[in-house]
Amino acid sequence: MKKTIITMLIALVAMVASAETYSYLKFTKTNGTTLTYSVEGLKITYDSSNVTVTNAEGTATIALTEVQDMYFSNEAGTTPTVLIGDVNKDGEVGIDDVSALVDYLLDSNATGIDLEAADVDGDHEVAIGDVTALIDMLLNNAN
Repeated sequence: MKKTIITMLIALVAMVASAETYSYLKFTKTNGTTLTYSVEGLKITYDSSNVTVTNAEGTATIALTEVQDMYFSNEAGTTPTVLIGDVNKDGEVGIDDVSALVDYLLDSNATGIDLEAADVDGDHEVAIGDVTALIDMLLNNAN
């Protein structure tokens, strides 16, 4: 584990050093979406489960399990809109998303879910409160 952390630190230092020649930092998530951040005022930190990007525009946290690729680019691209509550990434919010979220909470190794969309209550963590918020969302939209 120490070797992995040291390797990641060296890679991050090298990446930040090379960031001076690029305008954007991009993350490709395991669900195929790409997140784009300006390198202006860029600071990257990480812990055992998340990478946090801080720049002139603000701060964003991404679960490491959702990061497939991280690279610098001169092309801005677009940052996709996340459909809050669409946990199973099928393009709609429904009871299947509640099931996917509960499955994830019971087994954090569950795959195929969008953790950003699963943070329904917006507290930057996926927990039982998100299940309650998702059920409330579905009940309020049913009326």
